[in-house]
Amino acid sequence: MEYDHLVLCDAPRPRNANATRQAILEAARERFCSDSYDDVGMRDVARDVGVDAALISRYFGSKEDLFVAVLDSCKNGRDLMEGPREDFGDRLAREIVYGDLTPCEADGGGAKMRGLLILLRSVGSAKAMDVMQRTSNNRFFDPLAAWIGGPDAPVRARLAAGLIMGMAIGRELSDGYASLDETQKAELARRMSAALQGLIDN
Repeated sequence: MEYDHLVLCDAPRPRNANATRQAILEAARERFCSDSYDDVGMRDVARDVGVDAALISRYFGSKEDLFVAVLDSCKNGRDLMEGPREDFGDRLAREIVYGDLTPCEADGGGAKMRGLLILLRSVGSAKAMDVMQRTSNNRFFDPLAAWIGGPDAPVRARLAAGLIMGMAIGRELSDGYASLDETQKAELARRMSAALQGLIDN
């Protein structure tokens, strides 16, 4: 099948293949951060970039393949480990309690959480869960356990991940902890920081 004639939409299409592929990947990452796997359509991503949906299939294959590529672009969980080890708990707690967890751009707010956001958005999708269950160890738990180190690192990695994901879900359900005042938010961040750092330091 030829793709010489693309249907252009509102957004201008990048002029070369690498730029086009990257633009598609970034648009898909934004979509999967904001909506569940089942609610994201190839046509939606194509419209965001300004190309025909057939071009996405050409570069990435199926929607499942595009979803995997988006997850791969999130550094396999290593985003959470960037920065000093001794500040891990404080960094993550502050990002969850105070950070903007909505944007997923590489340089935007919530960037370190974008992989988790995608997982949380799509946890109710059978297709997405199949992908995540097949790849979550290599993509997230194993790198985190290796970074933590020690004979019980896999256990601590899962406890830390559970706390992080649980708090992220809690924030989503409570509209960014809107019911808490600043003193309560500070105490929440302090307690979460101590719990996470304790799991890392053992």
